[in-house]
Amino acid sequence: MNAQTDHASTVSGRQVARAALWLDLLHRQFPELIEELAPGRTGAPGRSAPPPDAAASARRSAADRADRDAALWNEQHGLRGAGGGSAPLRLHVSDALRDITDGVVELEEAIRDRLGLGRPPRADVPARLRRIAGLLASVADHPVLAEHVLAECRRMSRRCSAALGEAEQLVRVRGRCPWCDSVSLRAFPAWRAVLCVNPGCRCTEADCECRTSPGHRHTWAETSWSQLALDAGVDESELAVLVEAAEPADGSGSVSGSESVGGSGSAA
Repeated sequence: MNAQTDHASTVSGRQVARAALWLDLLHRQFPELIEELAPGRTGAPGRSAPPPDAAASARRSAADRADRDAALWNEQHGLRGAGGGSAPLRLHVSDALRDITDGVVELEEAIRDRLGLGRPPRADVPARLRRIAGLLASVADHPVLAEHVLAECRRMSRRCSAALGEAEQLVRVRGRCPWCDSVSLRAFPAWRAVLCVNPGCRCTEADCECRTSPGHRHTWAETSWSQLALDAGVDESELAVLVEAAEPADGSGSVSGSESVGGSGSAA
């Protein structure tokens, strides 16, 4: 029992250490997300613009409604903005901002509830992130909580990076695709999934769109990695290590990627 407890404590400690890196990255990127919400803002630093008159406010409201209607129509028809309008970017950033803000509030409340600290006082997101970071040492004593904190910090940080236009690299996986026999398996750490990037790959699963949609790639979710490991000749533990390795480096704002487990190769 002591050995199991020591192992759980070690795992929790590692999870908390990784969560701290994601928190630091999110803390540095979140202000950029707020700035991205209102692109093109000009004016002298520290000097607020004069309030718009009624006519200007009405024009701005009408333009915002038109932008939202256009963005909704594009989304419903599978189209993306060509860059001429600001609505797609602003709506995308606004959604990410709201998701991260709600997520940070809920995460801090969950941590404090589990630690018996009561509800936290109101604060902005950067302040809450600093408070969460200050509680990580205590979180390490609770394995289930530590796992949850890591998952949420990683999710919110990657959501923020994606909203800022920072694409995450796919990571090469050793082994051959069970369907096309190409060395084209790649891990997508952001979604904890593995996919085959061979454009010609087609599976025989009835519910997979790779047979009918040229842009779709066959994907293995984390729950399917055991079977994938057997079919592709890959060690399942290597898949987990590969995904976990795509963590922000200590002291930097980047996410590592393009590392290979067990060698490299081109599609056969």
